Amino acid sequence: MRISELFREITEEFGKVVVGQEETLRLMLVAYFSRGHVLFEGVPGLAKTLMVKALSAILGGAPEIEGDGRIEPFRRVQFTPDMLPSDILGTMVYSAQDGRFRLHRGPIYCHLLLADEINRTPPKTQSALLEAMEERQVTVEGDVMPLPHDFTVFATLNPIEYEGTYPLPEAQLDRFMMRVKVSYPPRESEREVLMRYHQGFDAQDISSAGLRDLGVSAKFGELAREVTAVRVKDELFDYILDIVQRTRELPGIVLGASPRAGIHILRGAKAAAALEGRDYVTPDDVAVLTPHVLNHRLILSPELEIEGRKPEEIIEGILKSVTVPR
Repeated sequence: MRISELFREITEEFGKVVVGQEETLRLMLVAYFSRGHVLFEGVPGLAKTLMVKALSAILGGAPEIEGDGRIEPFRRVQFTPDMLPSDILGTMVYSAQDGRFRLHRGPIYCHLLLADEINRTPPKTQSALLEAMEERQVTVEGDVMPLPHDFTVFATLNPIEYEGTYPLPEAQLDRFMMRVKVSYPPRESEREVLMRYHQGFDAQDISSAGLRDLGVSAKFGELAREVTAVRVKDELFDYILDIVQRTRELPGIVLGASPRAGIHILRGAKAAAALEGRDYVTPDDVAVLTPHVLNHRLILSPELEIEGRKPEEIIEGILKSVTVPR
């Protein structure tokens, strides 16, 4: 089955639980199929946790037994100021039965990880995710353990509460393929949410929604190869480079986009094309994805911040100024 066919089925199943977040789902799947990670930004109560739980149930599967532990389809970690790296990665525990130290696995051993309010924990603990996000492996006391091939982090930030938070360092932010801003649903969608709860829907028990396990995780390697095979014309490579390098040249931008940002735009555009059933990338695929990939990577000068300028505004200007290939 092609990714585009799965996309339709996933969208149908997702709609049983989540209302009015179709574009957010598309971006989540773009990141998933291109082996990226997503940083959600939005106020509490917008169903960010529910979206990841629902997607996990649809993508697949029962817990897997691997070595001395289980690989769960979905795990949620509520980040707090007193959390330690070992609370995420796990720690070695002495076993009196055989006189050996064994790894007590942390919640990171899963397919989809929801890192809730990641900026609530100190940088040392935030950095525990770096190796996992970049290399899909974890090192505990010298032992290297692989994570699932489709390991994906969905992290959340609360944009209105900054007291007691630790801003994510640039190295951590750059590991996220995109930052997705989750907004309030339209009035019609919010009314549908109220009606569903009136009729007995319970977000704490999504199993009652009858979501189908589409077994996507088990077919991830095959599906990822479909994304890799998507064709990209030479002029689109230059288009991506023009956009990325423009962020490093504009006055008022203290830090522009890294080469990794260009890679993320390319990989994401290929996944977006595959979701639409195409085996080639268009300039629109690049342009639509670029704001989500760049909006958390640009650091503006104090002068621009005082003027109230936002990265999204700068990115929009860059897209208008760069020549679009035909």
